[in-house]
Amino acid sequence: MTNSPDSSWDALLFDFDGVLADTEPLHFECWNEVLQPFGIQVSWDFYLKQCVGITDRLMIERLVAGRTPPLPFEEVYAQYPRKKEMFRACMKANPPFLEETIALIRELSSNFQLAVVSSSGRLEIEPALLSAGIHQYFQSLVCGKEVQNLKPAPDPYLRAAELLGAARPLVVEDSDAGVASGQAAGFDVLRVAGPRTVAAEVRKRLGLGQSP
Repeated sequence: MTNSPDSSWDALLFDFDGVLADTEPLHFECWNEVLQPFGIQVSWDFYLKQCVGITDRLMIERLVAGRTPPLPFEEVYAQYPRKKEMFRACMKANPPFLEETIALIRELSSNFQLAVVSSSGRLEIEPALLSAGIHQYFQSLVCGKEVQNLKPAPDPYLRAAELLGAARPLVVEDSDAGVASGQAAGFDVLRVAGPRTVAAEVRKRLGLGQSP
């Protein structure tokens, strides 16, 4: 195995949902449960294409738009706290991290500064990282509304780079909005297919061998 990674980058900035953690199925299931009383059910394909990488508010706006009869946005969005509670309970019961991803983060921490950059709230992300035993490997977290504009705006990734003092970070993302955010910040972006491919794709991009 190669122990000297590509030095083109001075930091790695990871999205959380769908990259570090396999959380999208949990979000999907929780949303469908709380939206069922309103007659709203989304397919997995629709969720992946229209709901990943955007704010929950924008997602609800898309789901209620053009409904007949009309659905009041605020009434539907009022289910958001309940959805968050359900999601956190699911995360606690079934930590969404793969062993190969945990091993990757531990290995990368010896050579790179690391950050998590996500539109999800800190209360959803930080406990999960602590539970998985990898929180200490990230020098910074940029979560939820901690910046003025969320993805696809460049603000989250610019803030993470600022906190790390990084000039040449590599962004690791899975969604259109996340990729657009990293590119708008002027950073190199590695788009991954999902949590199960992250370790292999990051290792390949950095010129590392497979984990033992």
